[in-house]
Amino acid sequence: MKIVLSKPEDLDHLFQLYDAATAYQKKVGIKSWQGFERSMVVREIEEQRQYKIIIEDEIACVFLITDHDPLIWQEKDKDPSVYIHRIATNPNFRGKHFVKEIVKWVKQYAAKHHKKFIRLDTGSGNEKLNNYYQNCGFTYLGVVTLSDIGDLPAHYKDGSFSLFEIPL
Repeated sequence: MKIVLSKPEDLDHLFQLYDAATAYQKKVGIKSWQGFERSMVVREIEEQRQYKIIIEDEIACVFLITDHDPLIWQEKDKDPSVYIHRIATNPNFRGKHFVKEIVKWVKQYAAKHHKKFIRLDTGSGNEKLNNYYQNCGFTYLGVVTLSDIGDLPAHYKDGSFSLFEIPL
């Protein structure tokens, strides 16, 4: 297993994984993604914030990191943090606990970049997912409702979101 930057030629595969993850979210969850702008994902790849986990030459999982997330984290965004977004697992690799591997990798990234927190959010109300994130080392901080989603993806329009962090 290795974690490397996504490349422009991965774009179609990334969207296949997003579509598979959305279908899975609709099947098991309360909230689901509502699609992503292709131009946004291209920009994330160009900014070197989009990563993939490779196992035996196959993309097993993808995720995104960013250093700021003010619309979701509001005042806490002033803390030096790494935010994890859009984890999507290839259906052939579900159950491999990639979030734990992502956390290990992000801890190294955070130390190198002098960050004090690793953070993520998810739609509130999914207790199974909330428990999973806590089992991966995150502390549950509560729920936030967003009043301004700015240019966030469409699924942030409706509802509330659970916040999680790992202090470093």
